[in-house]
Amino acid sequence: MIHPVTIKNVTIGEGIPKVIVPIVESRREAIIKMAEKIAKMDIHMVEWRADFYKDVADTNCVLETLAALRKTVCEKILLFTFRSAHEGGSRALSLADYRALNLAVAGSGNADVVDVEVFSLGDAAGEYINKLKSTGTYVIGSNHDFLKTPAREELVDQLCAIQAAGADIPKIAVMPKSKEDVLTLLSATQEMFSKHADRPIITMSMAPMGVLTRLSGEVFGSSMTFGAVDRTSAPGQIPVEQLVTGLSIIHNAS
Repeated sequence: MIHPVTIKNVTIGEGIPKVIVPIVESRREAIIKMAEKIAKMDIHMVEWRADFYKDVADTNCVLETLAALRKTVCEKILLFTFRSAHEGGSRALSLADYRALNLAVAGSGNADVVDVEVFSLGDAAGEYINKLKSTGTYVIGSNHDFLKTPAREELVDQLCAIQAAGADIPKIAVMPKSKEDVLTLLSATQEMFSKHADRPIITMSMAPMGVLTRLSGEVFGSSMTFGAVDRTSAPGQIPVEQLVTGLSIIHNAS
């Protein structure tokens, strides 16, 4: 049975999937300008993709920009993500620096949610996630495969492992090579949602072929989805206006 997660005034895990919009600008001024634009939209969560930020190696700069973002997005949920290069991000950090950055962000109190690449942490993932959560920050536990779509059983196992590590919302994203791969992702989502999950999950098949999965979460069990404003953070994201329209059509037909 799914137990929804409520962050601020948004309940994730029931009803229409909640919409996340990423910010991928490289300079503080552009980041805040984009945040001002997104803050006026009817979406639920703003993701700062800090791996695109030119000063991400300077933790003080990161925290200062994060504080400015917090003020700008107002009551919208703010998600902090450093996406590592090996999971499709724009740059690399050492594991020690990655862990320290996320802990500093969580400790600041200015991010509502932090994304954690669970499998990069190995056996220490659960302990690390608990440290982040002890600050009052929620955790999206993620895994991204930009090369392929694993078998359905492996996808379900990954989601179960992320759930067992304590992430509030497990997330996987995979790359399809065929329509069958898209069906594999949807089948794994349905199996996880109906048989194993006790909390909301996020799944997606990337690239244009996988757009269907970004729209059909309410049918198969994915609780959140990403839409783009001007620029995308991953292949297959569609403009947020189109996304919201598609989600509403499916919701009203369900």
